[in-house]
Amino acid sequence: MVETSPTLAETVMSIRSIRSIVAGQIPISATVVEAARLMKQENIGALLVIDSSRLIGIFTERDALFRVLANGRDPNTTRLVDVMTTQPQTIGPDEPFVHALRIMHECNFRHLPVVEFGRPLGMVSVRDALDDDLYALRVDLEQRQEME
Repeated sequence: MVETSPTLAETVMSIRSIRSIVAGQIPISATVVEAARLMKQENIGALLVIDSSRLIGIFTERDALFRVLANGRDPNTTRLVDVMTTQPQTIGPDEPFVHALRIMHECNFRHLPVVEFGRPLGMVSVRDALDDDLYALRVDLEQRQEME
């Protein structure tokens, strides 16, 4: 059996879990105007939409722009459930953060809900990435390309 040392990407992945990033986030359900105010207050670009502690969607800045404003809907009365992105891809809290970055990169989105045992815990964003995380992602993507 040959022992190999972990790559830098694996080292960073083992150090920074998603659970450490989403600690303290609170999923909400609201109208579009309430969501927009909260997003502005918290300086975030997306919110989880929940029903009875179950994730039913994600509401993003793009949803507000394209599904509400561009369609002439009233943000004061439009509920998030009517304009959210349904069935978003999710990730578990104990996954390495670089895995979340890879998913967001490959699927071309900036926010990824974190779910454990069917319950939403919060959300990670590309903005959560640190320089070491971005370096680990680059190394990971390069290694994947070499294997193809």
